[in-house]
Amino acid sequence: MNSNKKAAKIVGVLFILAAVTAVIGLNLYDPILKGADYLIKGSEHANQVILGALMELILVVSAIGTATTMFPLLRQYNETIALWHVCFRFLEAIIITVGIISVLSLLTLSQEFVAAGAPDSASFHSSGIVLKAIHDWTFMLGPLFMLGINTMMYSYIFYKTKLVPRFISILGMTGATLVFVCSLFVMFGVFPQISFWGGILAVPVAANEMILAVWLIVKGFNENAIASISAKRKVTKHDCTSM
Repeated sequence: MNSNKKAAKIVGVLFILAAVTAVIGLNLYDPILKGADYLIKGSEHANQVILGALMELILVVSAIGTATTMFPLLRQYNETIALWHVCFRFLEAIIITVGIISVLSLLTLSQEFVAAGAPDSASFHSSGIVLKAIHDWTFMLGPLFMLGINTMMYSYIFYKTKLVPRFISILGMTGATLVFVCSLFVMFGVFPQISFWGGILAVPVAANEMILAVWLIVKGFNENAIASISAKRKVTKHDCTSM
């Protein structure tokens, strides 16, 4: 019981840490991702951009941490889905990391642009457009597309097992569906990711993560549900052994 409560608290803290660092990191990137003078502003705010990258690296670690910490519990109900969840969470983390590398590369480009004095800006801007595009695509594929898949998988297991109250699981599956649909709309250019509709469709999944995080920190996983899952697994193993 103590190990389950400890795992629940760790997952809750990591969910909150991931959300907070994601928001901070994105805001810290403003000088180098926004504005026509990003090649100058990026170099001027180099430390701020690097701090943003560190925030996103914490996000990456937190995302992987939630999946690996929940895995031993989720696998007791469905090992295949639990394993998929870990793999897709790692893929989400890799995509986000590629985005971080693109921003840091853009920072280097900005510093080279400033150091060169008055260079031919066309080539620098062409490279900058490519690096910004890489970040934009990873920002969509990681925190939207992959997030929708990951949230659906763990929310489904939570719903089936009642490890957390079902209203949280239902909110999670609803949020996962909406954020996944949002990623498709963004992918096909219906509206930008940072927009009114992008924000509206992302609210449920964000609310789910925060409600789930607080619940896990305060209440933990449902111990009766854990005991029930364990009992069913023992019966299943016993039947397999008997056969």
